[in-house]
Amino acid sequence: MEMKTGGNEQGAETTTTEGGGGGIVGSEEMEIRINTILERIEQFTQQVSELLEAGKTLFKDLSAEFEERMITIHKEQMEKWQDEIKELRMLDASNEESNTLLLNARLLLQNVRVDA
Repeated sequence: MEMKTGGNEQGAETTTTEGGGGGIVGSEEMEIRINTILERIEQFTQQVSELLEAGKTLFKDLSAEFEERMITIHKEQMEKWQDEIKELRMLDASNEESNTLLLNARLLLQNVRVDA
């Protein structure tokens, strides 16, 4: 593809692209505008890319924090329930001991009444 530039009747610079598909003629001013738009596209694409990376990092950090917090909550709840189970077992053992003492006392009182 060959590019030719030259002046036109009004003195404006034009660019002609020659190739297999016919020529496209544009003024230097239009080429500058097009290049400006292409630069904006590149800048915008870069900004989007940076925002996507920042978003990924943010979500990764939030995900890790969420996971750690959920594990901590689970661990704390398991400890509470284990303590509750331990207290219930101690209470049950104490109740069984009290029941045994009361039963022994009742038997002792019945034996005293029978002997009297």
